[in-house]
Amino acid sequence: MDRASPFAISEPLANERERVIAAVSGENAGEGGKPFQLVKYISFSSLAVILISMIVFSGFITQRAKGILMHKSEQYASLVAENLNHQVFFQFTLPTLIADGEIRLSRENQYARLDRVVRNTIHGFALERVNIYNPEMILTYSTEPDKIGTKGDLGKVFERTLQQESVSVLHGEEKSFLGIQWTGGMRQLVTYVPMWEERPLTYKKGKVLGVFEIIQDVTEDYVNIQRFQFIVILSCLILMGVVFATILILSRRAEKIIAARAALQKKLEEKLHQSERLAALGEMIAGVSHEIRNPLGIIRSCAEMLNSRTENEKQKKYSSIIVEEATRLNGIVTEFLDFARPKTVRLHECRLESILERNLSVMEPEAQKRGVVLERQYAEGNFTLQGDPDLLYRAFLNLMANSLQAMPEGGTLGVSTRLVPGSDGPQVEVRVKDTGVGIPEDIRKKIFNPFFTNREKGTGLGLAIVKSIIDSHHGDIEVNSEEGKGTTMIIRFPVQPNGKLEKDKESC
Repeated sequence: MDRASPFAISEPLANERERVIAAVSGENAGEGGKPFQLVKYISFSSLAVILISMIVFSGFITQRAKGILMHKSEQYASLVAENLNHQVFFQFTLPTLIADGEIRLSRENQYARLDRVVRNTIHGFALERVNIYNPEMILTYSTEPDKIGTKGDLGKVFERTLQQESVSVLHGEEKSFLGIQWTGGMRQLVTYVPMWEERPLTYKKGKVLGVFEIIQDVTEDYVNIQRFQFIVILSCLILMGVVFATILILSRRAEKIIAARAALQKKLEEKLHQSERLAALGEMIAGVSHEIRNPLGIIRSCAEMLNSRTENEKQKKYSSIIVEEATRLNGIVTEFLDFARPKTVRLHECRLESILERNLSVMEPEAQKRGVVLERQYAEGNFTLQGDPDLLYRAFLNLMANSLQAMPEGGTLGVSTRLVPGSDGPQVEVRVKDTGVGIPEDIRKKIFNPFFTNREKGTGLGLAIVKSIIDSHHGDIEVNSEEGKGTTMIIRFPVQPNGKLEKDKESC
């Protein structure tokens, strides 16, 4: 038996190593997850600052608008009071003094005359009520005469008005936050204007005769201002919400792209490390296996010869044990060599269903022995792939054998195929599912490592060989398992839809 070169596996792995390094180097340029998180944080913070600033600015505008409204209302009340003072003095005060010699509003004719003058004067003005107080703060006239004759409680406001100073007080104003008042209600602007004695043909004012109390209902104006502020805030919230949503969608999309690139980079790095380990391991196994296999063959031949020539039953027994163990050891060495030496993939146009049926036919006797039910479910359509039928048969046989061993008390072994979309076109997906003991989570990532096994017997190379075969067909394998419920091996291969075999191609 010729000895395989220890460099038989290193050359293809070296090429693979160069390809992976190039891919990883290209992916390194895509790193940007952390800086992107910083950009997203700054963007959101900036938008939050802008939103808060807009709300504060709207409050400032609202307060400014209220101030302007207050000033305009005061001017309006002063204008009304000046006109009212002129009309009352010349149409009521002077004529009454001339006709009656004194003013007594308790007389019905005088009160009616004053009421007519006042109402004619304020007609067309948006006023809620007009009151007139004498210098003793007694209410002498009102457009709502319920409280006439009562003494008011105006305090310092009345004193300031008697000193010829106009004073305005807003009733119904409540505390607000940034100009926003969450409760409604009536708001009245009460303006106190001195009632003075007019001097004809001069702009000078005489002595103060009383105080006008002019009440305006400004509720609607405040409501309009409040409504305007809510529109501004709502518009800002909608605008910022749209911007937030846009940034969020873009950031999540970018994060997915970055995560996908990072996952690909990690996968390529793992593949690089795996290739390096396999290169060194393959060289060692190839050399050691051939060194063991040659003397092992001599031991087995000698034991067989001894067994055939001896008549002693005890010696026959011992020689049979040597032959049996040498055969088992030769099988292990063969498995080592199969793992170490490069596999020549002879591609043919194949249907996976045919290969799987061949596997299930071989496994059926053992399945019946263990009380395992075999189930099949294949995809419809004529789909083929380029593959080596012998290698694929070996890979699926190994997977099914593992599934049977995981169900010592019986169960169900299901094999199914289906078409799924892939990044480079359609793929055929094969699922080998059992209802066995499952794979513990802590060893799930190690099962494809060479020489890893949790069984008393076995080399731990079975699944490593399976993965090598699948990789050689440009496929991938995934493990879904739950302890106590079973394991599903998911294998995906690129396919050729509606493939037709040519005459010079061999079908599997």
